[in-house]
Amino acid sequence: MDMLVRPRRLRGNQTIRKMVRETRIDKASLIYPMFVIDGENIEEEIGAMPGQFRYSVDKMAYELERLEKAGVTQVMLFGIPAVKDEAGSQAYAPDGIVQRALKEAKRQFPNLYYITDVCMCEYTSHGHCGLLKGQKVDNDSTLDLLAKTALSHVEAGADMVAPSDMMDGRVLAIRTILDEKGYQDVPIMSYAVKYASAFYGPFRDAAGSAPSFGDRKGYQMDYHNRREGLKEAGLDLEEGADILMVKPALSYLDVLSDVKMETCVPVAAYSVSGEYAMVKAAAQAGFVDEASMICEMAVSTYRAGADIYLTYFAKELAGFIQEGRIG
Repeated sequence: MDMLVRPRRLRGNQTIRKMVRETRIDKASLIYPMFVIDGENIEEEIGAMPGQFRYSVDKMAYELERLEKAGVTQVMLFGIPAVKDEAGSQAYAPDGIVQRALKEAKRQFPNLYYITDVCMCEYTSHGHCGLLKGQKVDNDSTLDLLAKTALSHVEAGADMVAPSDMMDGRVLAIRTILDEKGYQDVPIMSYAVKYASAFYGPFRDAAGSAPSFGDRKGYQMDYHNRREGLKEAGLDLEEGADILMVKPALSYLDVLSDVKMETCVPVAAYSVSGEYAMVKAAAQAGFVDEASMICEMAVSTYRAGADIYLTYFAKELAGFIQEGRIG
């Protein structure tokens, strides 16, 4: 048969397949989400997320060491306080759990890069992401507290802050206070396009952040909407965001691709707790090959446009990159 064009020529062996890859992954683009909790001597496995733990400050060094050895140099910290109140005051307390974790982590592992989640849901007694006015989350009064939280994280040593609350105007409020206090060089990675998703369930178990009433559909995005993602991304860029995030990753690859194509800043994607839990459950049941699933999910996210990948599988992916399985 006379064929001049044979695509299979470039699939003949591993060497040529790797040489012509369109999508490449580097360890430097991985961020590991990590839960820190008030208390002592705590290394508590999260029931809905097998293999993930809540660490007290005195125990987190073991995990940070494992990350550093694996070549994962970026960590996103989520705090779980001992006491919650309506104003989420432990979010911005100078001696809050994230603030103390940052200081200790910086002392022991100064070469790691620390990003903090800025939100109120882990700290409020009602589990919502801002201050309440009746039964509704009040956008504008929440902005001051988010700004205070971000500032307290930076003062404690955060290299970057990442607001995840989805309040209108929060990036501008944070950028303004950081600049006023002399932290012009601290970047903001905005959860710019964050959907109200069922994929967050295991995280809410991990952080104890499920809302005590209602839901978050009044401030997180409707998953029916695609173009709205560009609206949110554009607003956050105007307010000073340095990196834009799409969350979740796997079910929103079309939105991720849109944001990548229409903006000129780095784009992150968060492979959330529900994605992690599904892979773990299916693998434990013997239905899928866990390693292959992890790799394919990651590559699909990068292929859609992600420059940065937040994932609970960061250590595993770093290992697969090292082995040459992906990369």
